Amino acid sequence: MKRMRTLALNYIKQADMFLLALCLVCSIFGIILIRSATHTHPGGSFQFLSVQIGALILGVICFVLFSIIDVEVIAQRWKVLLGFNVALLIALAIFGTGIAGGYRIWLRFFGIGIQPSELVKITFIIMMAYHIQYLKEYKNLNSFPSLLQLAVHFSYLLVLLPDFGNTLIFIFIFLVMLFVAGVKLRWFLLGGGLIAAVAPILWTHVFHQYQRDRILAPFDPSIDPLNLSVNFQMHRSRIAIASGQVTGQGLGQGMQTQSRSVPEQWTDVLFSVVGEELGLIGAIVVLGLLALLILRCFYVASKARDTLSGLVCIGVGSFVMFQSLLNIGMTIGLLPVVGIAPPFFAYGGSSLVTSFIAMGLVCGVKMRSGSIWRRHL
Repeated sequence: MKRMRTLALNYIKQADMFLLALCLVCSIFGIILIRSATHTHPGGSFQFLSVQIGALILGVICFVLFSIIDVEVIAQRWKVLLGFNVALLIALAIFGTGIAGGYRIWLRFFGIGIQPSELVKITFIIMMAYHIQYLKEYKNLNSFPSLLQLAVHFSYLLVLLPDFGNTLIFIFIFLVMLFVAGVKLRWFLLGGGLIAAVAPILWTHVFHQYQRDRILAPFDPSIDPLNLSVNFQMHRSRIAIASGQVTGQGLGQGMQTQSRSVPEQWTDVLFSVVGEELGLIGAIVVLGLLALLILRCFYVASKARDTLSGLVCIGVGSFVMFQSLLNIGMTIGLLPVVGIAPPFFAYGGSSLVTSFIAMGLVCGVKMRSGSIWRRHL
């Protein structure tokens, strides 16, 4: 018992307790918002809260476990991680359930559902960090063969990922990690030119009509002039946020929220609940908490002992940043609706546990931090 107490005290001294506290504050705040968003749901709030609280407890356990494990040990088994990613996404394509917008998003085992795309984010970040470090140390990262090798490692996701929103997040993570690792600007310009060249082909022959409508609808009112189809969720969300004004209508008192006028208000558009019931002040608090999480990841990256550890932190911070921006932009009508929920705050056990695992890896880097990580080493 004394040894356990000593180990616990040592962990608390070494771990990034500020990061864990931020994760807990965001998650508990999210549970309060989910309670309000599901208060008038026909089945009540219990089913939502029980899943989220259970995921929070499991998430904290995973945070501790993954902070103890050295990320380099995991990265060295990148072939296993690659096989895991491919097998999981293929299984999703074959056995996936919960079809939304034409996508299979869930795998269910004995009544428990997981979102494979959430788990793959973590393994992808670790694998990509490992390969980038290897190429920096033993090859020339800015050579064409090196970048082609990284593109090949990334390409399977473009084929197997089931939805457009998560594909965008993976692309963003990939690009930010390359930039921080020191890839020259000319390669980004060349890649942008190639994408621009093939974009018309992708738009015409790869994207379905409903996908094109979703992308264009926020900028072209003629696609859904009455806001009854592709713009419906966004339209209701904007009404809710606008009605909150500065101080909000009060937690549990939002007219749009409590009448369930906004579809999926406990997941994809939870930010509409914040805007309506807590107003501009509540929205600033949520944005501030997410910004602190992102900045903490980047700060730990700046102190990491090696390139691999630093890039893992950069990847985690990037996924939280872009997923948050994409979700909030979608909720307020600046970006297309792509079915992406805000990390930590929204309902979803897989998302919450995965977010804690990601932050646990960052905490582990902080616990083993040195001073040799520098940008563009």
